[in-house]
Order: sequence, then C-alpha cells, then structure tokens
Amino acid sequence: MAHKKLRILYLAQYLQEHSDEEHPVGMGDILAYLESLDLPAERKAVYDDLELLRSFGMDIIHVRGKSHGYYLGQRTFELAELKLLIDVVQASPFLTAKKSMELIGKLERLASGPQARGLRRQVHVLDRVKTHNEQLYYNIDGIHQAIGDDRQIRFRYFDWAADGSRRYRRDGAYYQECPVALCVDRNYYLIAYRPEEGKYIHFRVDRMSDLRPAEEARPPLPPDFDLAGYVRAIFDMHSGDRQWVTLELDRSLLNVAMDRFGREAQYREDGEGHVVVTAQVDVSPTFLSWVLCFGEQAKILRPDSAREALVSLAERALARYRGE
Repeated sequence: MAHKKLRILYLAQYLQEHSDEEHPVGMGDILAYLESLDLPAERKAVYDDLELLRSFGMDIIHVRGKSHGYYLGQRTFELAELKLLIDVVQASPFLTAKKSMELIGKLERLASGPQARGLRRQVHVLDRVKTHNEQLYYNIDGIHQAIGDDRQIRFRYFDWAADGSRRYRRDGAYYQECPVALCVDRNYYLIAYRPEEGKYIHFRVDRMSDLRPAEEARPPLPPDFDLAGYVRAIFDMHSGDRQWVTLELDRSLLNVAMDRFGREAQYREDGEGHVVVTAQVDVSPTFLSWVLCFGEQAKILRPDSAREALVSLAERALARYRGE
C-alpha cells in the first residue's frame, strides 16, 4: 500500500488536473481515484485533507446542488491568459516548431484536463516561417546568464546557404563580444558593445552557434547609453546613418507611424490631409523600403541626403526590371 501521507499530495494533483469551474469532481470520483492508487480513504479523511489544502492556500471551491463537487478555482494562470500565451508561442518566428509544441504542452499542463483539450483545439498548424536553429532557446538563456554575471561571451556566427547548410563567418572562428541586452523584433537580437571601437553591433541570436561564456569579465558600459532609444532608431536591425528625418504621410498612416516611431517622435497635421512626422532613424535600405512601400502616400521632406538615398534605391530597383 502506498504511504497514506502521500494521499493529500495526490488529492491536490487530482484537483489540479481534473477539475475546473465547469467540471467539478464529486466525492465519489475522488474516492475512486485514491482507491486506484491503493490509497483508500474514508470521506471524513478526505474532507480533512481538503480543509488542509485550503489552509495551505489552494482555492478549492465546494459546489452544492445538481453539480455537487469540488474544483480548483484560482490558478497560477487564468484560461484567457493561457490562450494568449499559446497564441504568442505559435506566432513567434524565433521559436522552432518543435520548441513551440514543447512550450504549448507545458502551458496546457497548467490547466485542467478539460481545459487543456480546449487549448489543444486552439493550436493550429500555421504556414509561418519559423527558425531552424534548435540552439536558439539555449542561446537566449546563455546570453541572459552572461549579462547577469558581467561576462563576455564567445560564439560562432553563420549565414544560411541556399541548400540549407551553414556558412560560418570568419571561416568558423569565434567572436568574442560584450553582451548588453537582448531585444525582440520579429527575431531575437543581441546588442553587444565593442569598447575598443566605441560602438554597438547587432547579431541575430538564431544564427549563433556554440555559444558559451568567456573567461573575461565584461568591461563597464557607457553610462549614457539609451537602449530604448537605440532600438527604436533602427528598423529590423539593419543599420544605416542615424539622423533626423522629416516625412509627409497621408493622414490614414498616422497609426502606422505611431507604431513605427512611437509617441516620442514629433507629429503635426498640415490641414491638407497629411501628417508631418519628424523622428530619429537609421537611414538604411530597410527604412527607405518602408517609405517606398506606401507609394504616393509617403514622402521624405528632409534632409536632402535621405531623399537622394531613396531616389537612388528606387532607380536601382527599377533598373533590375528594365533590363539595364
């Protein structure tokens, strides 16, 4: 016979896994479950165990009437929160399909059995681009650990080849960098500081391999570094010449501009159906392409260097189609 002191632990687990507001479990169900574990108990003993679990902090609700029984009320995560987290996991391009399903499985275990089956029906096979690097999950953890310990990190960095293989930069030699922070756009990026050059550089975390902490400590970082401002100033981590740019946008693009530049940028309506936006950005091909995608609804007003860069980019793209 299993040790009877285990009974209260199994009872807590049973309520966690099998009960919720819509599926209370009756005393008969509980007694049958304990019997199946070779832990038979009298009703009074189970009542006492339930009261002890309440004293411990478990929100055990007793339902009377037609659906007489018990269920676990308050949980670590509400059902709506679990649904939201599963949506985020499914939509994350920086998680592999395998890791996504592993995380979803763990989230389901935070719900009751009936709720978990409902959550499983929420999981869809979506035609999303997911990372192929299984190491990403552990790279993120390793970078966080290095930042917390003020250590530098070592890793190899690669590009994808057309056949799906990896082509390592520096002929496979290791990079050694001073990690500053991780940020997420559509992908995870490491922001690192190079003290010898006095500049910051970015790496896609899913294209790192063999990441490990270095023996060297991380040197002090510049105290005036504005991480939030720096991240906002670059689009999709493609660096360019950072400068103040003023754009004229169709009034219908105001929400788009707010999403892209934040409320820190300067906005002014010109009374002619346009919004004039002034923001500090990296004038990179990514930024210029973002402006171009709105066609006649967007125009760079100044500086002239940004206008000329956009014209040059558009002309080079047109030349590809004109056969020049």
